[in-house]
Amino acid sequence: MSKVITERDEKVFIITVNRPEKENCIDREVASKLEEAWKEFRDDEELYVAIITGTGDKTFCSGADLSAVTELGPEPETSAHRMRWLITHGPGYIGYSRGVDIYKPIIGAINGYALAGGLELACMADIRIASENAQFGVANRRWNVPLVDGGTQRLPRIIGMGRALDLIITGRFIDAQEAHSMGLVNEVVPRGKALERSLELAKHICLLPQGAMRTDKQAAMMGFGRPLEEGLRIEAEVGQGSMRSQDMLEGARAFVEKRKPKFIQDA
Repeated sequence: MSKVITERDEKVFIITVNRPEKENCIDREVASKLEEAWKEFRDDEELYVAIITGTGDKTFCSGADLSAVTELGPEPETSAHRMRWLITHGPGYIGYSRGVDIYKPIIGAINGYALAGGLELACMADIRIASENAQFGVANRRWNVPLVDGGTQRLPRIIGMGRALDLIITGRFIDAQEAHSMGLVNEVVPRGKALERSLELAKHICLLPQGAMRTDKQAAMMGFGRPLEEGLRIEAEVGQGSMRSQDMLEGARAFVEKRKPKFIQDA
């Protein structure tokens, strides 16, 4: 059985880390397959929404497989020149964690523990649906392992620097309710229902026109953290394609004429 399972449910792409016997931790094979899966979702025009989850109802992902940690990332004999290239252009240790060019929606079905690199994997999602038994934490703190898959960058953007530094420095675990209260989780559902709820939400998103949605996500991602003036310029530049599209005009006409729009393009 593959360590990463990908499934298509109409226009929804479900990516599942499948190592329940190892708490769904990530070794080199899992990282490679996750990178392939993210790129497949990014590039396939028939796929609208991705869901990332883990097998079972105990663990979403427990991060890097520390028993094989030396196998993750660049080969030991990688040259300094190659290392410089990989730092700025290569994938992360857990797959495509340094990719910032997926403008389609991503939902995290957090079905249990999301720890260390698993927390970083969860932070790649735009929306996180957590089961009531989920827990989150920078568990790698106690083992002197750094966050190198977006944790120091995405986590503060999601919950704010103060709360992020609390988790990053102390390594303490928080439950689903506390995660929800600080904005890390968008919704808490009963145990075993995270994927079901995520799929329900994904199919609703698939019914919406995709073009302006992806444009808005791109502008939000590119503009976040920049000065307001620069962010507004990015929003205006990125939005020009959608503003000039026939589908935008069709949406406006449909609103005025009180009818269902008939879009030519989906994205």
